[in-house]
Amino acid sequence: MTEPTVVIDLEKEKQEILKRYRGLLRAGKKVRTDQEKKLIRKALTVAIDAHKEMRRKSGEPYIYHPIEVARITADEIGLGTTSIICALLHDTVEDTHITLDDVNSMFGEKVMKIVDGLTKISSMVDTGENQFSIQAENFKRILLTLSDDIRVILIKLADRLHNMRTMEFMPRHKQLKIAYETLNIYAPLAHRLGLYAIKTELEDLGLRYTEPELYKTIEENLSSTQKKRTRYINKFSLPIINILTDKGFDFDIKGRTKSIFSIANKMKKKDVEFDEVYDIFAIRIILNSKPEDEKTDCWKVYSHVTDLYTPRPDRLRDWISTPKGNGYESLHTTVMGQDGRWVEVQIRTKRMDEIAEKGLAAHWKYKSLSPEQENHLDTWISKITKMLESGDNNALEFIDDFKMNFFADEIYVFTPAGDIKNLPTGATALDFAYEIHSRVGDQCIGAKVNHKLVPLNYELQSGEQIEILTSKKQTPKEEWLQYVVTAKAKSCIKEAMKEEQKKIAVDGKEKFKVWMDQLAIIVNPNVLGQLTQHFGVPSVGDLYYKIATDVVQLNDIEKFYKQKFENKKKKVPKEKEKTKAGKIGMLTLGIDEHINYKLSPCCNPIPGDEVFGFNSADEGIKIHKTNCPNAMHLLSNFASRTIKAQWNNNQNVAFLTGIQFIGIDDFGLLNKITTIISMEEHINIKSIFFTSEEGFFEGKIMLYVTNTEHLQSLMDKFKQINGVHKVDRLMDVTG
Repeated sequence: MTEPTVVIDLEKEKQEILKRYRGLLRAGKKVRTDQEKKLIRKALTVAIDAHKEMRRKSGEPYIYHPIEVARITADEIGLGTTSIICALLHDTVEDTHITLDDVNSMFGEKVMKIVDGLTKISSMVDTGENQFSIQAENFKRILLTLSDDIRVILIKLADRLHNMRTMEFMPRHKQLKIAYETLNIYAPLAHRLGLYAIKTELEDLGLRYTEPELYKTIEENLSSTQKKRTRYINKFSLPIINILTDKGFDFDIKGRTKSIFSIANKMKKKDVEFDEVYDIFAIRIILNSKPEDEKTDCWKVYSHVTDLYTPRPDRLRDWISTPKGNGYESLHTTVMGQDGRWVEVQIRTKRMDEIAEKGLAAHWKYKSLSPEQENHLDTWISKITKMLESGDNNALEFIDDFKMNFFADEIYVFTPAGDIKNLPTGATALDFAYEIHSRVGDQCIGAKVNHKLVPLNYELQSGEQIEILTSKKQTPKEEWLQYVVTAKAKSCIKEAMKEEQKKIAVDGKEKFKVWMDQLAIIVNPNVLGQLTQHFGVPSVGDLYYKIATDVVQLNDIEKFYKQKFENKKKKVPKEKEKTKAGKIGMLTLGIDEHINYKLSPCCNPIPGDEVFGFNSADEGIKIHKTNCPNAMHLLSNFASRTIKAQWNNNQNVAFLTGIQFIGIDDFGLLNKITTIISMEEHINIKSIFFTSEEGFFEGKIMLYVTNTEHLQSLMDKFKQINGVHKVDRLMDVTG
């Protein structure tokens, strides 16, 4: 059967391009000079010609993509004409005949350098159309572009946002990989750069593809409760509007609903349903204040709000006196509103609000007002550069360290002299010592927090004052790596340990030579490579160190070579090798009883669950649910080892799963539950456990079902039992 011919209306597409171009000129609400318009038009003409034969997965002309990326760059991030031109050209050098020299001759060196940075990123990570997923090693290289021109990263974020907005036409396995990568790297990066609106949308879109059912449930609930929510916001806001108007403030007030991703996180963290998430929205008061009156006006408004509504003392957040590391400034308080509902109130000025929404671009706009804010970005980039230069971690360790140090929430602590130091949440006294100076860290023997003696691994809290105690006799210890979270501290400790290990490794090298002579093995690079790989050490020096410290012994090496000799004697039939390769390849087509695989115990998938395969180095192919706790890590960091997988329609096999119950105890409750199970076909119970205390019960049942429909049907029946408040599927069924 031949596919129907798709008729393309070129004239209609031409009019659409013209419409989008006009919208681009208006983007950012800026008045552009004739010269700026001329350059933008020139860049668009170049891009149209370069991409004229290309179309997206949706069938639309490819040129729609760079135009939309340029619009996001200007309208939603707030960048200028140079960035618009670079966004229009961002895929030309990678995908078309255009060269960097062409870009340089047409638009100058600055545009050429930014496009070059974008091209390097595109060659390493997916563009949403071609390659699948970012690799950890490449992320390190992406960060190197920060110090060259921050606009490279900002335009890349605009590119990623548009790809996420238009991902419905891509295959499911690509959607998952790109969505998890976005949640793992790009959304936190947008947040750290102060791009709150973009970060929020990236998170929501990521959830839409990684957990579509949860996303849809929250979206529908938000839609159905919108009118009720709007009425409450108006009721709550009216007294505030009246008092602030009477006091002569120039202000706007608006309600802000929490993002779907944020609500989903709260549901998971607190293990509650949508109806039990009470802080669904916040009220934002935006003041039009003079620069010199900003702090005073915000605190005055806080005073008026708390005169009307009782505040929760533990929920005051003052990011005006001490802004966040990304420059975020705002005053947050949670107050008791009408009908006994807690409501978060955010108080900020127009400048603060624009910085909160558009991050760095807004900083540039306002930097004449707040010169100290420029230092936040410079300090951040400087820390990243040092981390890139000094770190010898493997790529995955680097990403973990990076996320801990640059994406985590912050605490503010003080030196004895009263200077403020920003550290990631979870930082310890030893982290603080290294933050002061590497030598102070190396010689640290303890600390005083608020004049009280604490150990090195004491976890610091915001507002504390720390004094570091040192001794020249002190040297870093290996266990210190367990005491610290900052990249600087880890790097310094590892460097000190490395120097110490080099000295010890000299003895190990001599020991190794004696052993190899005893075994009559000639040492060469091949032999050293085999041994480092077998013992799982990154270098020959590490091997010598382990020999010197008796971690690796003579009989370990002797055993390795004996086993290697025995394996050489065994011949593996070629047919068997081919069969194995064929079976692994069949995972892209589906899963059946002929394929060697294991169901991963971390999420325990059953037929009906959306799954993927992961080719682990030591345990073969393991099957995970796409919403498994480990899915983000696997899909965003090991794209090449993930395999498309789906269930066959085989209902004859029973799979172990678990159900958790919570509710109010009632007479005969357990009997009602077991009766429902006994009436179902093909269900066997493995174990049952219930506890009851003061009228409240908890329990779990481990049983065998054929698929998710079978399980859901059973859970729906349990929910009808009087007294049962909540029924959930257990992720981990090993207990």
